[in-house]
Amino acid sequence: MSRITLIQGHPDPAGGHFCHALADAYAASAAEAGHELSRIDVAQLPIEWLMSEREFQSGAVAGPLRLAQEQIRWAGHLVIVHPLWLGMIPARLKAFFEQVLRPGFSHRAESQRFPEALLRGRSARVIVTMGMPAPVYRWWYGGHGTRALRRSILGFCGIAPVRETRIGLVGVPAVRERALRRLADLGRRGG
Repeated sequence: MSRITLIQGHPDPAGGHFCHALADAYAASAAEAGHELSRIDVAQLPIEWLMSEREFQSGAVAGPLRLAQEQIRWAGHLVIVHPLWLGMIPARLKAFFEQVLRPGFSHRAESQRFPEALLRGRSARVIVTMGMPAPVYRWWYGGHGTRALRRSILGFCGIAPVRETRIGLVGVPAVRERALRRLADLGRRGG
């Protein structure tokens, strides 16, 4: 069985969005299958904006975000659920990653060398919802937002492989039903 940390990246603290339903479907099936599961709800965390390189390099990480770091370190697999906003991850989710994936936790930087990835041995699945058809996002727009998350954020820290599940046309009830079944299946498999 897997140790999974589920990161709910929808920024609305009120909840009740389709991303929340997808995360719940995944979590329920993963628990039923015997996987150990930890959850992080980004909208509920006190996330400050980093305003300088100095803050990023050596600023203090708030207590709840240190707990999120421990949940990420504990996991063998990360599942990140978020909506597509302006072609990318929501700003609050990006700020979360900036806060928790700091030097010394996610990577070690040494002068004149490429940074050493410190989160190797973990895999991830990125689940992104969007109003447009998913193939349009991938082929017409190049999937630039999910590609940046996969390569420039998670890959930089050593998290690999990173698989993507794109769910387009989320306003269509039949699409939602299929997506919920698909997430339940992924949860059972721990993928």
